[in-house]
Amino acid sequence: MTVTEYISTHRERFYEEWASLIRIPSVSCQAEHKADMLRCAERWKELLIEAGCQKAEILPSQGNPFVYGEYQSPLANHPSPIPTVLVYAHYDVMPVEPLEQWKSDPWEPSVRDGRLYARGADDDKGQAMIQAKAFEYMVREGLLQCNVKFIFEGEEEIGSPSLEAFISEHKDLLKSDIILVSDTSMIGKDTPSITTGLRGLAYWEIEVDGPNRDLHSGHFGGAVKNPVNALCEMLAQVVDKDGRITIPGFYDDVLPIPEEERKMIAQIPFSQEKYNAAIDVDDVFGEKGYSTLERNSCRPSFDVCGIWGGYTGEGSKTVLPSKAFAKVSCRLVANQDHEQISRAFIEYMRALAPAGVRVKVTPMHGGQGYVCPIDIPAYKAAEKGFEIAFGKRPLAARRGGSIPIIAAFEQILGCKTILMGFGLEQNAIHSPNESMDLEVWEKGIVAISEFYKEYAANH
Repeated sequence: MTVTEYISTHRERFYEEWASLIRIPSVSCQAEHKADMLRCAERWKELLIEAGCQKAEILPSQGNPFVYGEYQSPLANHPSPIPTVLVYAHYDVMPVEPLEQWKSDPWEPSVRDGRLYARGADDDKGQAMIQAKAFEYMVREGLLQCNVKFIFEGEEEIGSPSLEAFISEHKDLLKSDIILVSDTSMIGKDTPSITTGLRGLAYWEIEVDGPNRDLHSGHFGGAVKNPVNALCEMLAQVVDKDGRITIPGFYDDVLPIPEEERKMIAQIPFSQEKYNAAIDVDDVFGEKGYSTLERNSCRPSFDVCGIWGGYTGEGSKTVLPSKAFAKVSCRLVANQDHEQISRAFIEYMRALAPAGVRVKVTPMHGGQGYVCPIDIPAYKAAEKGFEIAFGKRPLAARRGGSIPIIAAFEQILGCKTILMGFGLEQNAIHSPNESMDLEVWEKGIVAISEFYKEYAANH
């Protein structure tokens, strides 16, 4: 039976099993749903066994439990070693508020216009079900020639605080040749793509202290260094007129974008005019020599995320503030170490501080960037899977956001991750009326099934 025939035969059951997960309000950031987290983990354990895992269990962590499943191929003792694929997903979801903006119950799936609407329809219960159903098809039809492990967590939406310790503690259990994740998006329904890179992150809070109290700006203005002025002067020096970040050593580990990848980025449908109009700006700014799509995905950036100090209430109050604050961040690229960058930034801010003020820089959080080579067998297998399912070769596309857990997998487990995501922008993840395109969902099952075939044949 072909995979499309299998989907057609079992479609009603697939949707009901998907719905059984959605109906569990597994909101990790709300204490009232603590029991629901365990309920959802238990349901996933059942579904993995039903799909073909020979073993599935719930493993405790410092926070919400993990779900682990395992399938050992009958070919495991074959003279030629066969690969092991580790499938990662998460079963927690975002809150549904504001509830009044939903057109249907967020905890009861509703199908309209070829889309399934519910919280978790895409992120990540829908995409995790793509993985589970492709695995089920391959096992039941006797086609799977890989060992497969599943690890599902319940804290992704709150920053995965337990994940690194968990995978460090269970390195042997999770040992694999490649990690497969469906928790990202495609460029478009008719423009399939594979996410090949994610930016890292470094984030700080800056405090600039001046006089021991707010001062009368008439009596002291022009005679005492204003902390807000000082902070603005310092931050203005971090990016030069060509969009280059001036932190000493910042670009030492930044790798150039491969020419083949730049050519693929150039193929992504993009209108600079529409982009500008969508965010209501008359022009864009970024690092000289790079396109907008390269700047927001493959190159590092620096941004002031918030800045405050002095009097900001109604009316006027003529003061020279005693303190100024800012929250700032850098998006980093693969090979940049966020801790090293953080130290360099702190030193740079101290060096830029003028006389008359004191500077304190507090690191908030950070994570490594990630890039996947597009010439390894697992990537080629994913590329083939997309091509068969969607009828065209997928584009390699880096994303500007950060998923620190992907870099953590590589650092701790020592293997690459393939990001075979099937989300679309219109799926509105994290927002009211989250949805999943059902045609794309079914094509995702085809793509993952073909990935397994191709990877087993050419690993």
